[in-house]
Amino acid sequence: MAQGFSIPTEMTQTARRGHGFYVSMAVLGTFLWWMSTYRMSEMPFWAPWDFSPLWFIAMALAVYWYARGLACRPPAERPAFWRTSFYYAGVVLIWIVLQTRFEYMAQHMFFLNRAQHVVMHHIGPFLIALAWPGETLTAGMPDSVKRLMCWRPLKAVVAIVQQPFLAAVLFFGLIALWLTPSIHFRAMIDPELYTVMNWSMVVDGLFFWCLVLDPRPAPPAYTSFATRAALTMLVMFPQILIGALIAFAQRDIYTFYDWCGRLYPSVSAIDDQQYGGMIVWIPSAMMSVVALIVVINFLRQAEERQWSEEDTENATGPIIASAPWTGR
Repeated sequence: MAQGFSIPTEMTQTARRGHGFYVSMAVLGTFLWWMSTYRMSEMPFWAPWDFSPLWFIAMALAVYWYARGLACRPPAERPAFWRTSFYYAGVVLIWIVLQTRFEYMAQHMFFLNRAQHVVMHHIGPFLIALAWPGETLTAGMPDSVKRLMCWRPLKAVVAIVQQPFLAAVLFFGLIALWLTPSIHFRAMIDPELYTVMNWSMVVDGLFFWCLVLDPRPAPPAYTSFATRAALTMLVMFPQILIGALIAFAQRDIYTFYDWCGRLYPSVSAIDDQQYGGMIVWIPSAMMSVVALIVVINFLRQAEERQWSEEDTENATGPIIASAPWTGR
């Protein structure tokens, strides 16, 4: 009889721990909101400057569900340590540029704003996608969220957004959209549009890099390795062009930063603009090159796995695999 009740007891304890985490996060979120609203001068640099409940909830759930998924999965099925490290690094980097004093700095210097967007759209999502956290996150999610993730309309939207050509157009198109001077000015003075801009950059970055950095062959991946390699190059050249146009502009085209006051008065508007254009240009191109190398490595691993399986099937004696599959 005792064994018959062991599973429900464990499930109840797990549910209680989950409820305890959600309550703790609600209390912490309320405290951070109160401090950022009424005691901003007392907040440290790493604390939220303009607290966003949505970003707080998203980051807290991303951390908790992944940790819970790690604990739920058998040790043999857990991702490698480097993947876990990349995942948490990506989440933390996005948090830093969006919910610390750095956000204030990014609203008062154009080149810091560009560095913020590179982290939001490139580096952070790139690290998360490279970690390939889907199975672990799903294992840690509540059943209601799992059902939502399997909702057909939602899966249809994801499939459309991750169509290769559309994914590439959205990737560099959103950069061009938010860097259009009139739209950029409006987004920086309108809190609601500013929120839309930031969310669109992070979400689109995750969709694109998860498409490109899928370690699996097609199928089950959406596209072939050749298509993914082509995508890394396709999005690189428009970003280089956009960055060059900004860097070589001879007049101040982003007047918002003079209007609100630059954080470093010694940096002129043209210099600020040139630094920002170079950030759009160089790191973005480097990320595409790194992504291409990763895709080629995934292709190599997939081919070695296929060869190893074929050798095993055709072998008449014992086989020692010289190149084990490490794409998990």
